Amino acid sequence: MDAPRIIRKLRDREEPTQAELNWFARGLASGGVSDAQAGAFAMAACVNGLSEDARVALTLAMRDSGDVLEWDLPGAVIDKHSTGGIGDCTSLLLAPMLAAAGAFVPMISGRGLGHTGGTLDKLEAIPGVSTDVDEARFRKMTRDIGCAIVSAASDMAPADKRLYAVRDVTSTVESVDLITASILSKKLAAGPEALILDVKTGSGAFMESLEASTALAEALVKTANGAGCKTAALITDMNQPLAPAAGNALEVAVIMEALTAPKNSRLVEVTLALGAELLVLAGIETEAETAAIKLSEPLTSGKAAEIFDRMIAEMGGPKDFASDWKRRLPEANVIREIPAPTAGVVAALNGRGIGIGVVHMGGGRLKGGERIDPSVGYSEILELGTRVVKGQPLARLHAASERAAQEAEKAFLASVEIGEAASPGSLIVAKVG
Repeated sequence: MDAPRIIRKLRDREEPTQAELNWFARGLASGGVSDAQAGAFAMAACVNGLSEDARVALTLAMRDSGDVLEWDLPGAVIDKHSTGGIGDCTSLLLAPMLAAAGAFVPMISGRGLGHTGGTLDKLEAIPGVSTDVDEARFRKMTRDIGCAIVSAASDMAPADKRLYAVRDVTSTVESVDLITASILSKKLAAGPEALILDVKTGSGAFMESLEASTALAEALVKTANGAGCKTAALITDMNQPLAPAAGNALEVAVIMEALTAPKNSRLVEVTLALGAELLVLAGIETEAETAAIKLSEPLTSGKAAEIFDRMIAEMGGPKDFASDWKRRLPEANVIREIPAPTAGVVAALNGRGIGIGVVHMGGGRLKGGERIDPSVGYSEILELGTRVVKGQPLARLHAASERAAQEAEKAFLASVEIGEAASPGSLIVAKVG
């Protein structure tokens, strides 16, 4: 086998075999395939697309380019993935809830990407926490605590790391086939028996149109099931931040409020819906309604908060974080309210604009490897449909300096439309699978 032959097949709309894709993935991982060849492969896949069978084959090849975990635990091993959005911190809430329900959740997560926040960055806003955990500790945390949210080890799906970097500089990031293989190769390498996907749609999502979000959800579900993992997806609304905050420490604060003083919210509603579907997929429950009740109990009893505490302490964070989180989380130098410029109804919130505002404050990365400021962002963001009078706070701003605060306020106001009415729409838009 050789790379030019496989690339030529894709170019000419012929389907590479599983053996050929396995060879190519190993070459990506080892360096035997050059950057030019990787770029040509990505472009051919992007332009011509892959069949469903070829997409499954590529996903398995990338998964098998490194270590694939196997588990022997007294319960179902399950996982969740979100395609990313603003104020989306469901993983931090859902993992301990699922663990409290008797499941095991080895969750490999990512960092911020573009205008969206990353689960790992949010966790590391907690002083002392490091998400870089070796396999032995990852296994121990999953076995003893019930959940672990960590970064991918270097020997898990190494072909994806290489191909992802090439896609980023060759205008092939948008390929649904390559997105699907990238997401699932990492998720399936962690060895889950069942997987729930939260595919976002709307102004704060990567896939803003419902048509594009549905296409991605269907590709992910078909591919994961084709690879042997029971999978379904919920398409959820991202036309406004899911939580009333955007920024790493600020979103952790929302999670801690949900864990220690639970109340109904958009965040809790989506989390319960995702978790309930996952428990049914895994065979732990037979009906989503009863599964949601089972997941609600650890919130009200405090068991989910206790599990979250144990996970944080195991990763180097403070002990008993749930009882002292307000004092522990970092605070920005400048904190002030953003007043409404006019009276009316919050008619639209541009999630992408809000996310970019956080990034430019230092709460995200403009280039790879940059350090981020976990304290900055927006909190207490009003929901769509809220009626305001002139001067009423639309949100609270957290910035490192007065100059940064001024720019961030402009970015937020440019992302808000105040009108006569709003149509928030359904939070759970559709189910796939």
